[in-house]
Amino acid sequence: MVKRNIFNTMKIKSSEITPENIYKNRRKFLKDVGVIAGTALLSQNIASSAFSNTEKIERKITEYRYITTYNNYYEFGTGKNHPVERSQNFITDPWSITIDGEVDKKVTLSMDHIKKMFPAEERVYRLRCVEGWSMVIPWMGFSLSELLLKVNPTNKAKFVEFESVYDPEQMKGQRYPVLNWPYKEGLRIDEAMHPLTTVVTGLYGKKLPNQNGAPLRIFIPWKYGFKSAKAIVKIKFVENMPTSSWMWASPREYGFYSNVNPNVNHPRWSQATERVIGEGVWAPRIKTLMFNGYGDEVANLYTGMDLKKYF
Repeated sequence: MVKRNIFNTMKIKSSEITPENIYKNRRKFLKDVGVIAGTALLSQNIASSAFSNTEKIERKITEYRYITTYNNYYEFGTGKNHPVERSQNFITDPWSITIDGEVDKKVTLSMDHIKKMFPAEERVYRLRCVEGWSMVIPWMGFSLSELLLKVNPTNKAKFVEFESVYDPEQMKGQRYPVLNWPYKEGLRIDEAMHPLTTVVTGLYGKKLPNQNGAPLRIFIPWKYGFKSAKAIVKIKFVENMPTSSWMWASPREYGFYSNVNPNVNHPRWSQATERVIGEGVWAPRIKTLMFNGYGDEVANLYTGMDLKKYF
């Protein structure tokens, strides 16, 4: 395992990530970590005066118990407790991922090969759920671009589609048409190749728990959490914008881009603030930042776009 802080974007040093001997001790575990969220100089279509100044956010890394017991993973059920309760016998070994579509040659890689080819590193990112809650998670993983560079996309490839496993025998939530199974998500190629877009293989220095998307998932820190597909089995380069599972379910509520944006509300609730998981029921909500605080790094991807139209 490579342990290094490659992203100044987070302003959290690798040395500040809670080591195992500390986070096993709950009181020591709750040591504050200061997160400096710098805001980008955005275009007029994106900018908001509320985000014109650099802000300091005092955030704690979320406790392991909350990260692993408060989850959205509809393949196992719609309750927050369903993933941890129903996924413990989910078989993730052996596992492989196929990369195909608009590429010169299809590639299939086993998890063993992936782990050997791409050493995991600690990446502390904020997670913002579209439901209005958030966490700070010390993921283990590597940039998706490293994996995608193993294939040679054709000039028709404009988007990347992710497909999760379909296994209703093990994932009983897939027996019901809550979503269009298997779960699918997508990114533009420039989003997929951005260094912040991460292939996650673990958290807190441990293997990724089943309820968090084992053995391998995607995480895009500037987008709402549902964009980060879990238990990936296929990555496909495509010419046309893919229709994600949530776009299929409710296109009025869930767009393709789904960037964290406090200025664009969900049709049924505000996105201006968020509840921090683990802070207690009486803790005040905090202000949501544009692009979840990663605007300095990703706002240029959307220069000139109307993000209210392309939500």
